[in-house]
Amino acid sequence: MLADEFYLIAHEDRTGRTRLHPRATGLGLAASLIGELILTDRVRVFEGDLYVVSREPPRDALAHNVLDLLLAQPQHRELRTWMTFLAQDATVRVGERLLRAGLLEPVTKRKLIGSDETHYVPMNSVQRNAAAWAPVRLANILVHRHQMSITDRVLAGLVVATGLTRYVLWDVSSHRPGLNQLYGVVDTLPDDLRQLVEHTDSVVGSVLAAGRR
Repeated sequence: MLADEFYLIAHEDRTGRTRLHPRATGLGLAASLIGELILTDRVRVFEGDLYVVSREPPRDALAHNVLDLLLAQPQHRELRTWMTFLAQDATVRVGERLLRAGLLEPVTKRKLIGSDETHYVPMNSVQRNAAAWAPVRLANILVHRHQMSITDRVLAGLVVATGLTRYVLWDVSSHRPGLNQLYGVVDTLPDDLRQLVEHTDSVVGSVLAAGRR
């Protein structure tokens, strides 16, 4: 699923640590969860607002829960507001979904001061290969100009919006065709998915700029 793929790209496959600022990772995952609902025709984005267009419960438990949250708070429609809200625990919730799928394992780091930290880490060769394959798969699609599914086009857009490009297309010389392809991908998206990517870029930029002040 979209958020699962984004999670695997956004985290180191050996340590489970985020490759981005944690808030940027959370926002990217929040956008991915909303994207899953758009891709399954549960919600739509119109002029920056989020509208539920189908109450049919998604088969995935996490997507079902996100849809329930939207239905319970119909007075809140601004996409930016929902992204910021969902970002608070999106990393944990998508990590738990990958745990249930058998792709990651929880590893808790004990701290002398403050709360313990739990990372979701691929612990065996099969899990590590699956995690390492996520950015390689997307790079291959872009470099070789394979036909992209709409989910992969959204994923590519969110990679750019959150600053993950260098972790997908890391070799400037051999990946140059992929770079040329990548920046045109967002333009091929339907309007509401394009708005989702553009809002992600804007919110992540605002958050990181605020953190540098």
